[in-house]
Amino acid sequence: MKGVRGLGRVIGLGLVAVLLLFPLYWMIAISLQSPDRVFETPGRVDYVPWPPDVHSYARVLGTTSFLLALRNSCIVAGGTLTLALALGSMAAYALARLGVRGRRVMLALLLAMSMFPQIAILGGLFAWLRTLGLFDTHAGLILSYQTVVLPFTVWVMHTFFKLLPPDLEDAAALDGAGPLRTFWSVVLPLAAPGLVSTGLLGFIAAWNEFLFALTFTTGETTRTVPVAIALFRGASPHEIPWTEILAASVVVSVPLLGLVLFFQRRLVEGLTAGAIKG
Repeated sequence: MKGVRGLGRVIGLGLVAVLLLFPLYWMIAISLQSPDRVFETPGRVDYVPWPPDVHSYARVLGTTSFLLALRNSCIVAGGTLTLALALGSMAAYALARLGVRGRRVMLALLLAMSMFPQIAILGGLFAWLRTLGLFDTHAGLILSYQTVVLPFTVWVMHTFFKLLPPDLEDAAALDGAGPLRTFWSVVLPLAAPGLVSTGLLGFIAAWNEFLFALTFTTGETTRTVPVAIALFRGASPHEIPWTEILAASVVVSVPLLGLVLFFQRRLVEGLTAGAIKG
């Protein structure tokens, strides 16, 4: 009976893996075929393209505007991650450990902020960025992304800080360390799994964000990768270069997959910390 259950679990996990990985596989398969073959009538796409056609990748990586968009995405996502972790971790620690009055109301407000659709705050952010002179700048995108990433960071890190044992903080207080020194020297190293998991999810959210990037940028010097891919144009006005779009999508997915695999252990520790310690 146990063997049957084990086999059923393996088959079930295999089906889930196929469903999750097939879109990625299909994207790679189409990106490795020639545009002429994709646009044949009727359309033909090989499940295993052979020989693979890498011209779409060469055209994408040889396009200055796409490489510039990659640089912009790295700057914006990295800046968003740094600012959200710096502010969010300190705010979360204060709410979790320092007995701030009204912390439940603050947490409820943060949760409510994260529920607002982006389109609802788009007009206000647009006017705010224009007034501050931050429209069409990296700094403007980084600050606007905080409306999405910062509430999530504070909420998750607050839960993580509450799960940490207070004994080490008490010992640091007896040694004369203040709240800030205790936070940087004692609490923050213990919170590394939570910082990694929260930061990685925030980085992915900033890397993939489209609406704010489309609205708050106008030129190639600040345009991020999702917008650049959406604006790809073919040789004619009516042509959609699907192979190049999918090749670009594969290229921008590689850094995210690499980060997830590299921080896999920390990510799992951070996401399961509440289940293990609660």
